[in-house]
Amino acid sequence: MLKLRVLAFVCVALLSVIGGVGAASAQVVQGEEHCVINVRSSDVLNVRERGRARSKIVTTLRYGQCGVMVTGACQGSWCPIEEGHYAGWVNSHYISMVSPAMYCVAGVRPGDMLNLRAFPSANSRILTKLSRRQCDISFLPYATAGWQKVRLGGYEGWVNRRYLSGQ
Repeated sequence: MLKLRVLAFVCVALLSVIGGVGAASAQVVQGEEHCVINVRSSDVLNVRERGRARSKIVTTLRYGQCGVMVTGACQGSWCPIEEGHYAGWVNSHYISMVSPAMYCVAGVRPGDMLNLRAFPSANSRILTKLSRRQCDISFLPYATAGWQKVRLGGYEGWVNRRYLSGQ
């Protein structure tokens, strides 16, 4: 089952990289961590009391926010979630699973390191440097123009996708 989830996520991530889109198509898996996608950066995702569009809003989540756990089976397009302080329901179109930590740095020359950047640009601020043998990298569901957003060791940032490979 884990291999199928990983394979499905890799396919979605690759399609988003090839297509140059900002967020992958929603992939929702019960019991796994998710991030908010498909919401404009100037807007928020409403977390509702029940799985209906007209249900009372419990809280809101911003675009890119992670740590959203799907706590039960989705009903239609609505999924029960917890985000740390609140529980409620969101439409599955607006969340996508964080990949398992199964990726490694690849193709970096001996003596060199891979830059983890704040934004998807070679001119962006460097958050930290990853050794050429660094593994346990999770893909977040965002990719654009050959850049992949990742999480590892307390950092979230962007790396050039050509320097990552699955274990």
